[in-house]
Amino acid sequence: MSSKETCRTELRAAVRHLSDRGLYSASKWAAEQLMGIEQDPSKHTPSHTRFQRGSSSIRRPHRRAAESSATPSGGVSYVSTPSMVGPEEYDYDPIDTDFYLLAKSYFDCREYRRAAHVLRDQTGKKAVFLRCYALYLAGEKRKEEEMIELEGPLGKSDALNRELVSLERELSTLRKNGTIDPFGLYIYGLVLKEKGNENLARSVLVESVNIYPWNWSAWSELQALCTTIEALNSLNINNHWMKDFFLASAYQELRMHNESLAKYEYLQGTFTFSNYIQAQIAKAQYNLREFEQVEVIFEELLRNDPYRIEDMDMYSNVLYAKECFSALSYLAHRVFLTDKYRPESCCIVGNYYSLKGQHEKSVMYFRRALKLNKNYLSAWTLMGHEYVEMKNTSAAVDAYRRAVDINPCDYRAWYGLGQAYEMMGMPFYALHYFKKSVFLQPNDSRLWIAMAQCFETEQLHMLEEAIKCYKRAVNCNDREAIALHQLAKLHCELGQTEEAAFYYKKDLERMEAEEREGPNMVEALMFLAQHCKTQKKFDEAEVYCTRLLDYTGPEKETAKSLLRGIRYARDVVEHFPP
Repeated sequence: MSSKETCRTELRAAVRHLSDRGLYSASKWAAEQLMGIEQDPSKHTPSHTRFQRGSSSIRRPHRRAAESSATPSGGVSYVSTPSMVGPEEYDYDPIDTDFYLLAKSYFDCREYRRAAHVLRDQTGKKAVFLRCYALYLAGEKRKEEEMIELEGPLGKSDALNRELVSLERELSTLRKNGTIDPFGLYIYGLVLKEKGNENLARSVLVESVNIYPWNWSAWSELQALCTTIEALNSLNINNHWMKDFFLASAYQELRMHNESLAKYEYLQGTFTFSNYIQAQIAKAQYNLREFEQVEVIFEELLRNDPYRIEDMDMYSNVLYAKECFSALSYLAHRVFLTDKYRPESCCIVGNYYSLKGQHEKSVMYFRRALKLNKNYLSAWTLMGHEYVEMKNTSAAVDAYRRAVDINPCDYRAWYGLGQAYEMMGMPFYALHYFKKSVFLQPNDSRLWIAMAQCFETEQLHMLEEAIKCYKRAVNCNDREAIALHQLAKLHCELGQTEEAAFYYKKDLERMEAEEREGPNMVEALMFLAQHCKTQKKFDEAEVYCTRLLDYTGPEKETAKSLLRGIRYARDVVEHFPP
């Protein structure tokens, strides 16, 4: 990892370079990481807040390349850091200055075709990039309009970005001629990805980040093309501290959550106050179902950045799972006042109404989120859940299918499809989708339990397979305490009394440790009392029966009768030994 000062210098220059080219998401990301680096205490008084300290350093004029030369870390083969790059490469080309300023003004007003037209005769790399980027965004904008106009019955349409063919032709020629810069390579990779040429897109994006590693948008597009660990390992990426951010994020998407956490903890050594890193750690903990830790992290994030909306939909999922009505209500009110026309805000409000049991209203907000972003995965999946609650299985299936179309690695959508088909009495279909979900998330006990219950249905009745699934659920820390009890019942049904007794004991120990009572405890005590009597373990059987006497109802009378039988059997054995 490079020094903090080196990272700071590089990010300051990157924020300017990216912003000048209209790459606002990447510029924002770089600025947030810049604020995440701890300031030198000798240069700032302790009374300043972290954001005040950061803003005071940002307001300084950018130093010229000759005044500050950041040294790349050892072994890095990229050309130079942003602060070392001269104006002829990444700053304004004197010939294009006036044209570029006008085009950039149009671009910022979202008049993309107008911006591209201004730059039609300009040959500078920066002008070529902005023209191509403007054409790409104009094509995307028109595609969105066509999707609304031509939308089919399931919310689908065949609209395409009509600029892709001409952009691919032009950018391919520029790359072959060696007259393309890393930003042009980023657009070229984006075009190739949209056209489905994934292998070449990966190569082009790797080329882009190797030359200019501070463009987070390029890393994000590259990550989307690495759907397997083999694809990730095949990338020939230069050593740079930005590579660690990329790998941490890629591991997250590949469900390698522990590896991702290790990377982020390493990055925290330099980016101590990065809200982005904190949010990513929360995401990993969320996928590991460590909800208590996730809640603590998000509370801290909101204290540091009270108007933050990114990732807050995940926080709302945690509050929903924990049934925290007041906290979820407060969060929904907060984001709604901050920006009610953000997909995340609509999703949070949808979760709030879902928790209140107002499923129709919840669906309305999820639909609103999808109007703002048709590819917003969480909204499709959560809307599917709502339709399941409303017993509208056909609509649920449509929603889940849209989710897996967007991201085939979303195990929640596959799991939802399994649930929907199970509700329709189609266990073979349900089993197919449960298997897909458990393949993607093998450490989630709920998925194994769902698959086991599918095997238990009358149509399948594959009890041995169900037992295997419940065993996997136990090994995956079954927090709902379903698997042990079901294992005991299935072994009992198969006449395997020793195995049934083993699991009833384990289930009983768990209920005692968690101080839980109920019909499962009664069932376990009753079975164990009868089993121990059969095995002539009369003292142990009497203990179980005595505990049943504490209950009221028919189980108490059964226990009394069983206790008399145990004492009689013990007297017989004592007086008439075999």
